[in-house]
Amino acid sequence: MAKLPSYFFLFLVFGCAGFFSSCQWIDGKPRVLVFSNEEIVLHESTAVAMEALEQLCAENGLRADVRDIAKVSKTFTESSLRGYAAVVFLNTAGNMLNAEQERAFERYIKAGGGFVGIHTAIDTEHKWDWYGKLVGAHFNGQTEVQEARLQVQNREHPATRHLDAEWSRRDEWFNLRDLDPGVEVLLTLDETSCQGGTMGAFHPVSWCHEFDGGRAFVTTMGHTESYNEPAFLQHLLGGIQYAIGENRAPELRQHSGG
Repeated sequence: MAKLPSYFFLFLVFGCAGFFSSCQWIDGKPRVLVFSNEEIVLHESTAVAMEALEQLCAENGLRADVRDIAKVSKTFTESSLRGYAAVVFLNTAGNMLNAEQERAFERYIKAGGGFVGIHTAIDTEHKWDWYGKLVGAHFNGQTEVQEARLQVQNREHPATRHLDAEWSRRDEWFNLRDLDPGVEVLLTLDETSCQGGTMGAFHPVSWCHEFDGGRAFVTTMGHTESYNEPAFLQHLLGGIQYAIGENRAPELRQHSGG
């Protein structure tokens, strides 16, 4: 990890044939905003993640637009967010949004928007209580990067239905605090298969829930080699599809701008 030299925004346009058949989005396709804004450290996996997500989009008939920090004030507003089916926080860290942007994002979720948090998204916006509830847990330390065994708790969810009952993979494993008991846990870590876990027999790694009018999907995985793994990319794609859902809010369905 190195000190962050810059911030960046990545815009992904998702065309999902099974979703939003009646929605009037740009080109008739749902759009998903994915961005990273690492205040504290730059993850070496972020650039790789961006490339992998762009490839994932291309392989699924999707399109991607990239923008930088200079566009933040223009793109993270209430009117702009209405054009997105889901917003993805990729390897975010620290306090990155101002009060006006926080209010805009809260209104977006309340209107039925979707949220996806990847890896250090749980180590973001510590002073913003609402965000902590949206994410559903807080970061409480990490292990070394190592291989470990995961247990799939829900094999019917789009983020996990491609997996067997157990999944062994290499990553940086996060310990948690203040886990919301209302979230649906999708994956748990078997702490006997690695070192550094502090949560015992129940150590969530990925979860989802409906929150404040919208939907949230979180995976604490996503360090370094993850974006070379087809199974992990399918995990992310399924999480994004869950967050999009039916996106029932009329103001989100009808908005065709961005």
